[in-house]
Amino acid sequence: MQLALNQLEGHLGKGLKPLYVLHGDEPLLQQEAQDAIRAAARARGYGERSSYTVQGAHFDWSAVLAAGGSLSLFADRQIIDIRIPSGKPGKEGSAALQQIAASAQGNDGVLTLVSLPRLDKATRGSAWFAALEGAGVGIAIEPIAREQLPGWIATRLAAQDQRVAGGVEGQHTLQFFADRVEGNLLAAHQEIQKLALLYPPGELSAAQVESAVLNVARYDVFQLSEAVLAGQLLRVQRMLDGLRAEGEAEVLVHWALAEDIRQLARVRAAMDAGKPLPLALREARVWGRKERLYERLLPRLGGRQAAQLLLAAHRVDGIVKGLKAPGWPGDPWQALLRLAMQTGRLAR
Repeated sequence: MQLALNQLEGHLGKGLKPLYVLHGDEPLLQQEAQDAIRAAARARGYGERSSYTVQGAHFDWSAVLAAGGSLSLFADRQIIDIRIPSGKPGKEGSAALQQIAASAQGNDGVLTLVSLPRLDKATRGSAWFAALEGAGVGIAIEPIAREQLPGWIATRLAAQDQRVAGGVEGQHTLQFFADRVEGNLLAAHQEIQKLALLYPPGELSAAQVESAVLNVARYDVFQLSEAVLAGQLLRVQRMLDGLRAEGEAEVLVHWALAEDIRQLARVRAAMDAGKPLPLALREARVWGRKERLYERLLPRLGGRQAAQLLLAAHRVDGIVKGLKAPGWPGDPWQALLRLAMQTGRLAR
């Protein structure tokens, strides 16, 4: 059984399943989901907890398997908390997890909570993961997308009886807040909590938020890629400044930009050869969020523009490796900004 994270609270209010599987790379949301499940379990009499962190191929799974059958004299129900940071339980672990899944329904005294990082498609299709989801509840912990972040902040403020002004002013305040904490949800949570300590319940002014919230945003090259393809030029510039300040390698930033340009050129060439856009995207292995961004940008990209972008990417490749290119900035980060802006303007 699969459950969306925002459905967890309602689900726990109705009852508990014997097995929960959390997987994703957002530490704050995963921790909160773990806490909610454990709190619901304690309220229903699960008085003890055994915790296991699987490290390496030599982990002793026999201890985990034995824990479910050894209840304490002081509690008739217990939580078995299994964490697999690598997402790879190994051969012995795979067998053990399938055994745990098989016995879950018949053991009312044990609630098993398995926590995993974000899983690739092959792992989600593995026998052990399918067994876990089939025996209990699987919850994917997805990151909060940039466009969802202002609403997420507003909801968290409301939970502590605070809010921003209504209308355009409030939207600007939330956007400012989101810009400061993008890519760092744990820090965003801490900044929201700080506002509760600094100011009483009620409406927060823009000045209060701007003076209190630190710039704790964290970016990666994949977020940059999406911002470029979406034509968010101010965000692109802010991201490049952040990546430079964090010491990101120029060659990695160029790789992300150039890979998108190469894919755009391949899809454009396929379309010009008569292939429909969905087929061209599939052959270029473009899917998910990027697929929607490509679908929006490609009708505005002609073959000549694609060739110009490829040439620009080639020139910037030389610049980040220490070469000079006539008409281009000598500073690698300025050249990367120009390449990103040249691509992003097509999406506007």
